[in-house]
Amino acid sequence: MARYHMETYGCTSNRGESREIERRLRDAGHYRVDGAEEADVAILNTCTVVEKTERNMLRRAEELAEETADLFITGCMALAQGEEFAKADVDGRILHWDEVPEAVTNGECPTTTPDAEPVLDGVVGILPIARGCMSDCSYCITKHATGKIDSPSIEENVEKARALIHAGAKEIRITGQDTGVYGWDEGERKLHRLLDRICDIEGDFRVRVGMANPKGVHGIREELAAVFAENEELYDFLHAPVQSGSDDVLGDMRRQHQVQEYLEVVDAFDEALDYWTLSTDFIVGFPTETDHDHEQSMALLRETRPEKLNVTRFSKRPGTDAADMKGLGGTIKKERSKEMSAEKREIVGEAYADMVGERREDCLVVEDGTADSVKCRDSAYRQIIVRNASDHGIEPGDFVDLEITAHETMYAFGKPRS
Repeated sequence: MARYHMETYGCTSNRGESREIERRLRDAGHYRVDGAEEADVAILNTCTVVEKTERNMLRRAEELAEETADLFITGCMALAQGEEFAKADVDGRILHWDEVPEAVTNGECPTTTPDAEPVLDGVVGILPIARGCMSDCSYCITKHATGKIDSPSIEENVEKARALIHAGAKEIRITGQDTGVYGWDEGERKLHRLLDRICDIEGDFRVRVGMANPKGVHGIREELAAVFAENEELYDFLHAPVQSGSDDVLGDMRRQHQVQEYLEVVDAFDEALDYWTLSTDFIVGFPTETDHDHEQSMALLRETRPEKLNVTRFSKRPGTDAADMKGLGGTIKKERSKEMSAEKREIVGEAYADMVGERREDCLVVEDGTADSVKCRDSAYRQIIVRNASDHGIEPGDFVDLEITAHETMYAFGKPRS
């Protein structure tokens, strides 16, 4: 698993978020080391109280980016002034704190414990629908801990979802190592059937589907896209990690899909939905990735233009087949990551810029932000920040109609429509 180094600055809230990040990382088998130079990833939880603090955060981010393979930046400055890190050419990824544990996984499946049960966090309900996956990726150590897919029945998962909604959940997050293969152990992929049943539960709520590998989705792509189109409770959002635009590299990774299958999944959702968010992942610098392979990944990124993208530099995991491969140099991985991350910022920033001046109905207020702001999600799970929330009388759990007034690279700003 990954070796991580974490630094936390600022208030008690930041320290609490860092403790939760570390708890999730430890639960997934990752372990902390002292010093970024010994780590696979560094995590910087930032503060933004005064200008001097901001300068210190930028300087420390620059130092950490030089000392470690991957840098993740979270906390107040990252979320409120993320563009400052880009202007300073800091080679790091800006993430909300609860996105950090998944991002550390090096493209691996998220891990849940054998007895994982639903959790209510504010107005967000976390619903693990299964454990394990059907993949055997050469770089992934998670499979050693989770095994093959083990799917509880649709009825059992529906009852767990109903309990979360009755307990006050307004957003249900469907999670699992690979949600797309739910039911495969019983001879039938049935994610679409489960989602349809959850959406029939009485109440006013939204459902976000977690990571689903392209191969699992491909066989039910039309049925799944139709369920999204028919149910307004579902965020029109799909996280399908392609990992590479090269079939040769995908073969070496032992990913079960090819690029064309990923494209067919995207096409199916494009045909069924007018407005939706494609989320995907790329691993750059896999040991067998050539310059041509990287260019194929860049071309696929430009073709499909995902509105949410995770870019991870490959790092070796002990006990995996990829760990025995001769790796690429750190400079090559950094250069490729930097190129892809720059393209990502352009694509994602353009998607949010296009929202300005438009209206979004029934946005869900998901959680409090900083400085009297709240974070909302529209129908495609795009993030919209509303400032001065108390003046508008809105809080987590409310549904609001918003007018989009401005944007940053990774989110938009909105104000309630009167």
